[in-house]
Amino acid sequence: MPDKVSVVVPIYKVEKYLNRCIDSILKQTYKNIEVILVNDGSPDRCGSIAEEYAAADPRIKVIHKENGGLSDARNAGMEQVTGNYTMFVDSDDWLAPSAIDMLITTCKSYKADVVQSAFYYAYEDHLLFDHKQYSPKGKPMILNRESLMLELVKNERVKNFAWGKLYKTSILHGIPFRKGVLFEDVFWAHHVMDRVKKFVLINQPLYFYMQRSDSIVASYTPRNLDILAGLKERHKFIEEKYQDLVDESIKVILRTSLIHYNLLILNWRKDKRGSYRKEIRDNIRKNSAKFKKAVDHDKFLKTQLSMFLLHPILNIVFSAGKKVLRQLISEPSGLQTVPITQKEYST
Repeated sequence: MPDKVSVVVPIYKVEKYLNRCIDSILKQTYKNIEVILVNDGSPDRCGSIAEEYAAADPRIKVIHKENGGLSDARNAGMEQVTGNYTMFVDSDDWLAPSAIDMLITTCKSYKADVVQSAFYYAYEDHLLFDHKQYSPKGKPMILNRESLMLELVKNERVKNFAWGKLYKTSILHGIPFRKGVLFEDVFWAHHVMDRVKKFVLINQPLYFYMQRSDSIVASYTPRNLDILAGLKERHKFIEEKYQDLVDESIKVILRTSLIHYNLLILNWRKDKRGSYRKEIRDNIRKNSAKFKKAVDHDKFLKTQLSMFLLHPILNIVFSAGKKVLRQLISEPSGLQTVPITQKEYST
């Protein structure tokens, strides 16, 4: 009997997308799976849809719970996992038909603890693929713990996202997702990767990451600053265990701080007293020596920091002039449009 793969799907207010997501999992070429659908108190028909699928396929378990957020739903799902391997799929996303097959075959072939695939940014009418970071015909990249942590901190090829990866279930034990925060994966991923002896990245895109129409600028709230709290918490972990990565971690914190300062300027009505901007500004000034050291060999970020220290508005003008603000707050640069078929959207 092949190893069982558990697929945890947290569900909340995704009635429009849920069928596509579940269908893509059930139609996997790898058949020995259990699908754990966690209805996180969704007020629409999501719970009923999940039950309909469970009635038709014995591989499906449905959990109904009060709304507690994405982390709480994933944690509830993990309590029901019985597979040797685990995947997380967000309920508005979907998988290529061979995704689990390719991931588990790679995992066994390389004796890996975690395997990640490349992915598509999926819009209503097109896909985007990051050819800069992934080459569909390229060979798998094999990383040990130290090189993996560097890639995780950089968040370019190895993403902080929980989804898009196949994990040995054993390495996830005792590492719950942080409840009550946004960007929960930033608080979680480094603890998991710290247990990994071998990580493999395959270049083929097997996961479709749905992009909603709401822009981050329009939907921005101060809760988005949770990502900074997560990065700072992770930085303490890096300082304790991965001293060689300290400067890289500081660069990520600085880059993210500058992005969110700019977003708070653009959304000044949500920070009328300027308290959130002041907190970011004071932190950058207080730690300017550390930031300057970390960015010494990064010409662009070094210039951004210098501008900000002269006056924060100068950095906004500089960033806008370089046309990088949108690039930094949404998708990375170098994305290419990929032709799609209706089959890819209907699975």
